Amino acid sequence: MQTLNTAKEQLRNAVVSAINKAMENGDLVQAEIPEFVIETPADRKNGDLATNAAMVGARAFRTAPVKIAQAISANIDLSGTYFEKCEIAGPGFINFFYSGDFYASVIRDVEDEKENYGSSDFGKGKKVMVEFVSANPTGPMHMGNARGGALGDCLAAVLDKAGYSPYREFYVNDAGNQIEKFACSLEARYLHLYKDGIEFPEDGYQGEDITEHAKTYADEFGDKLVNVDSNERKQALVDYALPKNISKMQSDMKKYKIEYDKWFFESELHESGAVKAVVDALTEKGLTYEKEGAIWYKNKDVCTEILLKEGKTQDYIDKLELKDDVLIRQNGNPTYFTADIAYHKNKFERGFETLIDIWGADHHGHVMRMKGAMDAIGCNADEFHVVLMQLVKLVSNGQVVKMSKRTGKAIQLGDLLDEVPVDSARFLFNTREANTQMDFDLDIAVQQDNQNPVYYVQYAHARICSILKALAKDGITSRKCSDDELKLLTQPEELELINHIAEFSGEIVSAAKDYDPTRITRYVTQSATLFHKFYNACRVKVEDESLMQARLALCLAVKTVIKNVLDMFNIDCPESM
Repeated sequence: MQTLNTAKEQLRNAVVSAINKAMENGDLVQAEIPEFVIETPADRKNGDLATNAAMVGARAFRTAPVKIAQAISANIDLSGTYFEKCEIAGPGFINFFYSGDFYASVIRDVEDEKENYGSSDFGKGKKVMVEFVSANPTGPMHMGNARGGALGDCLAAVLDKAGYSPYREFYVNDAGNQIEKFACSLEARYLHLYKDGIEFPEDGYQGEDITEHAKTYADEFGDKLVNVDSNERKQALVDYALPKNISKMQSDMKKYKIEYDKWFFESELHESGAVKAVVDALTEKGLTYEKEGAIWYKNKDVCTEILLKEGKTQDYIDKLELKDDVLIRQNGNPTYFTADIAYHKNKFERGFETLIDIWGADHHGHVMRMKGAMDAIGCNADEFHVVLMQLVKLVSNGQVVKMSKRTGKAIQLGDLLDEVPVDSARFLFNTREANTQMDFDLDIAVQQDNQNPVYYVQYAHARICSILKALAKDGITSRKCSDDELKLLTQPEELELINHIAEFSGEIVSAAKDYDPTRITRYVTQSATLFHKFYNACRVKVEDESLMQARLALCLAVKTVIKNVLDMFNIDCPESM
């Protein structure tokens, strides 16, 4: 168990023992001890950890919190713990202060655990599917995919560090209505090369990529498709263009340092009969009906029932304007929603205990109906979670950028990765929570100075490496310190930095629980800031050899923490810059 967790457990036991002792000697009346919290105060000057045990005990012990706090303080025994004293503050909070043993033990943790420092078994190996990006394969990936890729990949990394068993998946929509639209668009652009008067589909894909696919097909195979049946022509064009699009997606993701465990193709669901099975299952439960030649799902009834169980009022539900959904169109083809239900059912059937999807914020209305559908087909909707991601805007010189300088077209993921270092993109996209809109500043992303957050963090690591190299030239190398030597680290900047290091594992767990990897980019940025603050205030090379070695040990601990974060997020960790 890492030192901070041990300290919290020691403190909880000490407080409980103190309350029991106070009840035994009559300082407090006999009562059941209420639940209390142990937390870090907002201002560390008030203590390293604090408890509200006296505040929440007022009713149980029928006395003022400050008197309860006095009774706890009078009866508490901190011997054998990481604490040296406690103080009563305000109306009854009790603040506790670490002893030197705590700070020495934190550095020992890092030395012993090395690349595993920060890891925990919090997740107990639970199998978690993280599905992210899953861009439509009928066109190039865009900036939203860039943000979703960084968020999803780094979230999976956080879950892994927190003791879960994450699995990364990309869902390829290679079937259904969008593929038919893709085929019709390709057909029209191809025929435009040989015939006049060909109408382009009203809802067709207008992108330049469609025209380029048609031209390259014609360059390779000429007019061989002009006089064949339309269905044969469309199939041939899709078979030519779709693999190219998917291959480009895969190469872009690889360039973005994202390796998926599986690229799952929607067509597999249709071929296996999984989509039809979902419709049959919902029909057997009386949750479908036919209207105007289509099969509908009773989404309104299902979601209303769920919301009523959650305590929502009918007025609240009515304002949502819930509607039923089509499962099978009049032409006999399943909708995207139907395949999506089958896909998520398939995820659970593959043994994943928790499903996490990264979706664009424009899909917020889809969340409830998917949860309802999971319940309806017998899956655990409580283990289906969606991280909604807001829009991202590219900014340069304070202006929104919509066109690529290189191509003169709308900016795609590939364009971004050609202009911005991958490490910079991965880090910057994880500096803002998914539920907030983001301005991605291209000017900052390409800068190699402290304005660029990833450079700032990488520089802190490189600076530590430089310090070690400079000392080595003077014949000074680090060695293992005794506890007494580590206790020489008493300056405020030293203690602040060690306290921050101690919180690493807890930050990982919190990020995993909140599905928020941006907590870790903030954490490691603060690590760099606190290191620079320490280094500017405390010389490492001093005459006192024991103090110098203790400060070297602290430098090495910070180096390990920064490297562990950057390695976890698959970002380079240079030793010189």
